[in-house]
Parts: sequence; structure tokens; C-alpha cells
Amino acid sequence: MSDSLFSEFESVSAKQWKQKIQVDLKGEDYNEKLVWQSLEGVHVKPFYHKDDFPQGFQTIPGQPKEWSVVQHIFIDDEAISNRLLLDAINRGAEAVYLTTEKVFDIEKVFQNFGFQNTSIYFNIKFLEASFLNKLIAFLQKKNACVLYNIDLINHLCEDGNWFHSLENDRQILDEIVLKNPSEAILGVDTTMYQNAGANMVQQLAYALAHANEYFNHYEAQKELQLCFKIAIGSNYFFEIAKVRALRLLYAALASEYNFKPHCHILATPSKRNKTLYDYNVNMLRTTTEAMSAIFGGANAVCNLPYDALYHKSNEFGERISRNQLLILKAESYFDAVTNPTVGSYYIEKLTEELAEKALTVFKEIEKSGGFLKQLKEGIIQKKIKESAQKEQSLFDSGTLVLVGTNKYQNKMDAMSEDLELFPFVKTKARKTIIEPIIGKRLSEKIEKERLENEKK
Repeated sequence: MSDSLFSEFESVSAKQWKQKIQVDLKGEDYNEKLVWQSLEGVHVKPFYHKDDFPQGFQTIPGQPKEWSVVQHIFIDDEAISNRLLLDAINRGAEAVYLTTEKVFDIEKVFQNFGFQNTSIYFNIKFLEASFLNKLIAFLQKKNACVLYNIDLINHLCEDGNWFHSLENDRQILDEIVLKNPSEAILGVDTTMYQNAGANMVQQLAYALAHANEYFNHYEAQKELQLCFKIAIGSNYFFEIAKVRALRLLYAALASEYNFKPHCHILATPSKRNKTLYDYNVNMLRTTTEAMSAIFGGANAVCNLPYDALYHKSNEFGERISRNQLLILKAESYFDAVTNPTVGSYYIEKLTEELAEKALTVFKEIEKSGGFLKQLKEGIIQKKIKESAQKEQSLFDSGTLVLVGTNKYQNKMDAMSEDLELFPFVKTKARKTIIEPIIGKRLSEKIEKERLENEKK
């Protein structure tokens, strides 16, 4: 039917469109006037056309048919954690993301929990074989859907050290993986790269190199499953393309090892562009970032509360963050269409270019000895700092705008009395085997100055 509707109209080629634009420019240079370059080195054209795809569109492997609303819960007091967990499910959460820094009473935390209906993601900040084996055995008996997300490399990147040592960490992880070959034990947490200022090409390349370290070590484990946790920034269409490119790259890498080509993606908004002042704007930022994640094809989205920078976890902030996702799903019908971006010339081209550029960087990393080697030599950290500085310069100059912070400030806005958490980078002198990758928000310098002025 669509063919017959437009059969009377002659098709217009990309070349013809460009010629028309050049006429309308009246002698001005097409590339200088209308083409801009992203921080990733992608040249964005004023229009895209089917002529850009002589081979057709690439199929994105593993695009999910549905996505889950995830609630983050920190496990401290088991009884409180259990109450928060059950309340989140009763209020619409479809999965939970549980962070813990210490051993906990498993039965108390999961008392009366509906294992059959709710997926569980873990963020375990320690490595202890006895507890992890006990946790896995308990959840296996419950037939729970669990992604444990154990990630030694992420801990090394963020902390600067292994949990114990490289040898001991690998020994513990090997024991768990080999004992539970059908479980999703391993995770690749890439959020630190985005939060520290890495551009999207770097994020994708480091994610791939990060995963490849596990592939190399567990090459014989053909049932290996990886869950990627990614941070989504504010560059709307680019972020959609980033999620899609990650699936393409993962499938290409997995095929080299004869692993399954599909990965699981848990997305969360970036912290890098979140602000202390005019904090309600954070809700707008996280909403569009969640939209990018959903359209890009994330399996699950865990939102960031608008007040997470300066407030301890609280009922209001968590409820708002959860309801943002529920509104997108139930009222905006973001669950009604599978893979809605397929065939969009712009997004398809961005996906292709980001994937190609990231693959080039990945090959360079592998050629030079691999991801861990470059971390040890400080090359990865240096590249991220360079990219972060470029972005910071754009923010400082006002080219990159964060409303309420470096543009349209509310001079009456005061925050010093409302701080429950320290909202800036914390550093402590200690011995590490590598330089840690540390996240830093764009607005920190301005916010520190404003807080100091509040005291005067």
C-alpha cells in the first residue's frame, strides 16, 4: 500500500537533495555551514538518505521485545531492605538492582519475595566465595532469574586495586563460574567510563575490550552470559545509536569465540550531567536518557533519582524515579512497539559509524597487549581524561549548556542547608596498582563556588 501511495512521485536521490541545498546556500560552503562534528569525531550531515545504505540496514542482534522497570535498593539493614524491596514491587517495579557492600542474611532480605515474577540484578562490592556460593545456591532453589554482575575489572578500574590480588580474584571467580555454568555470573560495568568523561566511541571500545578479557579467560565456557551495565548521557540520538552499536559489536566479538551473540543490557542515566542547583531539571534529563535507553534496545532501565547527588535514598525520590519509567511504559506506550528506530536513516548511520570507530579503537587496544595492559600503563586513563577535558571546556565556555547551572541560573537557589551527601569527587591518598578511573560531574567547579558564596 505504501508503494502505491507514492507511485506517482519521482524519487529524489541524495545527490539531488545535496545539489538543491548547495543552490540555496548561495555560495556558502556546505560542509562548513551544515556539517558538524561530535566529540566522537562523527561528522553529522544535515540529512540522511536511503542512498547511504547500498547494502541495506544491519540487523541488530538480541533486540528485546520488552524492557523492565528496575528499582535500585541498597542492602544494609536486612529488614528495611526487605520492606523496600517488597514495596517497590507492589508499586510497579518489575526488577530490582541490589547493591551490597557486606555479607547479608539472604533469607531475611528475600522473605516473601516473588521470585517467579521479578528479575534480580546484583551489584556486589566484595568478593567472598563462601557467601557467593551460598547466595547462588539459595536463588537456584527459588528458580529465580538472576544476573550477578561480578566484575573484577570494574572493581580494579574504580578502586585501583583488585579485591584481594589478581591470582586470588581469578581463583574465586573461576570456582564460581565453573560450578555454575548456566548462571549469568559475569558482568561488564561500563558506567564509570561515561561518568568519568569518556566519549561514546571510547565507551564502546572499552566495553568490548573489557568483555574480551573475560572471553579470553573463559574461552571454553560456551554458555557464558554477560550483562552490560551502561550509563546513558544527554545526546539523545547518539545514545540510542550507542546501545544499538554495543549489540552489534558484542555479537561480532562473541562470534569469534563461538559464544551466543546476544548480551543483556541494563541501562541507567549518567551522573556526569546531573546538577546540584536547579535539581528538578535532573528529572527532565533522566527522562530523555531513559527514552534513549529504551529506543536503543536496553533490556532493563534503572532510573537515577533527581536528588541522588545530595540526598540519601528516600521514598519520594525513589518513587518519582520509578514513576518516570512507569509513565513512559504505561501511559506513553513505550512498550507497544519493538525496535522502533529500525530504518531511521540518521540513527542507522550513527549506529554504523559509532560501531566502526569503536572497533578500530578496540583493535588498537588488543594489538598493544589488551585492556588490562593499557590500564596498567595508564593509557586508558589518559585517553578518558583527554576526552573529559574537551567536554569540560565546552561546558566552561557555555557551548555545552546545563540549564540552571551554566545558563539561566536561579540566583536565589540555595543548597548548602540541604546537603545530606557530599556531592563532589572524593579522593584519598593510598597505594594502588593502577590509577583509578574516577567519575566527575561537569558542574562541580561552578557548584563549589556557589556553595562558598552562600556562606558569605
